[in-house]
Amino acid sequence: MTAALPIERIAELSRDVLDRVTDVVVDMKTPLELALATVLAGGHVLFEDVPGLGKTLAARSLAAALGLDFRRIQCTPDLLPSDITGSFVYAPSSGEFVFRPGPLFAGLVLADEINRTTPKTQSSFLEAMAEGHVTVEGSHFELPSPFHVIATSNPIEFEGTYALPEAQLDRFMVRLSVGYLSPENEQRMLMSRAHRRHDAAQIEPVVDADTLLAMQGGVEAVHVDPDIARYCVDLAVATRRDQSVQVGASPRGSQGLMLVARAVAVMAGRDYVTPDDVKRVAVPVLAHRLSLTPQAWANGVQAEHIVAGVLGAVPGPPTVRATAE
Repeated sequence: MTAALPIERIAELSRDVLDRVTDVVVDMKTPLELALATVLAGGHVLFEDVPGLGKTLAARSLAAALGLDFRRIQCTPDLLPSDITGSFVYAPSSGEFVFRPGPLFAGLVLADEINRTTPKTQSSFLEAMAEGHVTVEGSHFELPSPFHVIATSNPIEFEGTYALPEAQLDRFMVRLSVGYLSPENEQRMLMSRAHRRHDAAQIEPVVDADTLLAMQGGVEAVHVDPDIARYCVDLAVATRRDQSVQVGASPRGSQGLMLVARAVAVMAGRDYVTPDDVKRVAVPVLAHRLSLTPQAWANGVQAEHIVAGVLGAVPGPPTVRATAE
């Protein structure tokens, strides 16, 4: 088992990873910080935004800086589960069927436009994300460790798409939005491409898979005060009681709050979680887990606004101990 790294070292390596990635990916500092925090927390990321904003480049660059094997799956309606999990093929040399792993067998998998593939194939993604293995013809095959999925989804195009089921949305620890670049940063991106003279951007790894596992082990050692844990629960419970919400955040949502907040604290060089850490990650962790009532949906109510309102209504913990007793 890989030994956990100290907090200071994890914070230093995290800064180096982000510096390396932001040299290539322009004006995405906050989404990249939250994506890295999610990886450190052991979770999966959903980017929901319009095409052309650099989501694929961000995922590929993050994988390169983390030293992870990267695979990209272009999701289409004709994509079959065996196309991503792998299948048994006949080996003439041995006269037997042997398993040929699919693109899911990688450290970081980009599922591009995941809402374009069928529910049957999405279920294969769900099993991989939830269980860390795939099932092919009744046989289980363990995925590599670490294993993370970064998926993209187009929120404005509905023709030829399949809505992600709530169970699968719940397996994404965060949902992030990139947004358009400012004119200045868009110009900076163009000049960077002109100076590079080719599309591909080379990023040297800062860590490797074993080091990432050691960083994740260090995050697991971070102290969480009982008051902070209760604050996470109170926020999740408040979403379940909102009149505009049909189904609120699950217990996995409150756990996601604690896990990502813990990673954010480590990236800041702290071995304890503060209420501000929880507040920072509440919207990306909770909003996609809410199912709105038909009336709220028809009135244009946004889940992000509901979580923001919950943050303003639920009082934070009065005191937080900085270290474990």
